[in-house]
Amino acid sequence: MIFLFLFLAGLLAGTVDAIAGGGGLISVPVLLSIGLPPHLAFGTNKLQSSVGTLMAAGRYYRHGLISLKSVYEGVIFGFMGAVAGAVSMQMLDTKILQLIIPFLLLGILLYMLFSPHGKMDQPSLPRMPATWFYLIFGFGLGFYDGFFGPGAGSFWVFALTFFLGYNLIKATAYTKIFNLNTNIVATICFALGGNIDYHYAACMAAGSLLGGQLGAHLAVRKGVRLIRPVFLGIVSLTIASLVYRSYF
Repeated sequence: MIFLFLFLAGLLAGTVDAIAGGGGLISVPVLLSIGLPPHLAFGTNKLQSSVGTLMAAGRYYRHGLISLKSVYEGVIFGFMGAVAGAVSMQMLDTKILQLIIPFLLLGILLYMLFSPHGKMDQPSLPRMPATWFYLIFGFGLGFYDGFFGPGAGSFWVFALTFFLGYNLIKATAYTKIFNLNTNIVATICFALGGNIDYHYAACMAAGSLLGGQLGAHLAVRKGVRLIRPVFLGIVSLTIASLVYRSYF
């Protein structure tokens, strides 16, 4: 029954993550609920979520939403940032980020709700060159994901739409590539520390694999009509989760 429970949780988390990110809001509490200590839960989650993210990224790529020529800079700088973040995490305190991040996510939520361009169904003119964008945000968000993590996908979607002018579905597709990049870095770090339960990870990964395919399929078919409400819901849940953990 535990393995069936984990498979279904992986399926749901993978589906949600492929549409709007934030699948960890489902999978991490599930892993904690079956008795895994936090470090094992986070390590196991990173491995299983990498599988779903890989499937989702592949689906978006097959639909022509990702150009590998325009993504390599973000992958390189994101990898460098994630390694720096994962190393720093073991030496620095994350409490300051826990206090600040909910307010930054709230700003994204309000922008998406009230901006005239908040629906983001059409591309717009970029506000900065792609090379400078990836140098700043690729490294910065890679560092954040390796160091702390919650809401990283939401920050990527916002940055890609606001600074590079991507529409919401294209930004979501590219976010999967960058999330996969930093997830792999984190998975390697947790594996080296012996903090992955491979039996549970394999079970959840099977569900996440199907969920990643399903979520990306739904996102491509429904577009902004599906992605925007799910994205707003995930950002709201992330804010609530971080506020609860940080202030109560």
